[in-house]
Amino acid sequence: MSTQNKTLIWAHRGASAYAPENTLSSFAMAAKMKADGIELDIQLTKDNEIVVVHDEELSRVSDGSGWVKDHTLAELRSLNFSKTHPEFKDEKIPTLEEVYELVKPTGMTVNVELKTGIFWYRGIEQMVLELTKKMGMEERVIYSSFNHYTLRHMKEMDPSIQTGLLYSDDWIGVAPYAAGVVHVDALHPALYHLQEEEYVETARKNGLETHVWTVDEPEHIRMCLDLGVEAIITDKPDLCRKIMEEAGR
Repeated sequence: MSTQNKTLIWAHRGASAYAPENTLSSFAMAAKMKADGIELDIQLTKDNEIVVVHDEELSRVSDGSGWVKDHTLAELRSLNFSKTHPEFKDEKIPTLEEVYELVKPTGMTVNVELKTGIFWYRGIEQMVLELTKKMGMEERVIYSSFNHYTLRHMKEMDPSIQTGLLYSDDWIGVAPYAAGVVHVDALHPALYHLQEEEYVETARKNGLETHVWTVDEPEHIRMCLDLGVEAIITDKPDLCRKIMEEAGR
């Protein structure tokens, strides 16, 4: 996704250390903190609207309960999504279209994670591709997922898109698998995978960028910069920017 040697800062669910995650307030704050991009999560409502929310179940981030998929958009809009940062009082769940509208003037990249690991949300791939095209955001979006079938299916539908393979448990040969089987453009490893020697170099040898999550501690931010990862996904884009500026990056 990046075209320069500079490491990019992507705000994880927005500036989620300071605002309710995956809300318009969180994404707007990320833009003010000079993030290069945002990372967010999408699911489908009962009435097939694409909403931005991480958990399949509602209780951690809102005053509701039950599965996202079992609620209509109108029902979800009646809930307060400020639970992780109650000082924000009454945040509403956004649709992906609303986030695109907010982000489009900022120039930020959008990493759209499809939450198809538990519920496959049949048809969500086509829906998100069509929405991205309708909003004129094709050159600004990279799609990621823990469901590798989802990523391969999206590449089959549109080989021009950018995709990133998410994973948490490590395995041998992830880079050639990602490039040759799933046909992604980037690896999205958890931070602890960077303990593997030559991780970034191996990714590049396979034509892959490295976008690392979730990097919030100064020592880990500096480590990622030293390794030359292409993107740092962080809850604290302001801290990341400060450390990068101090390092002359």
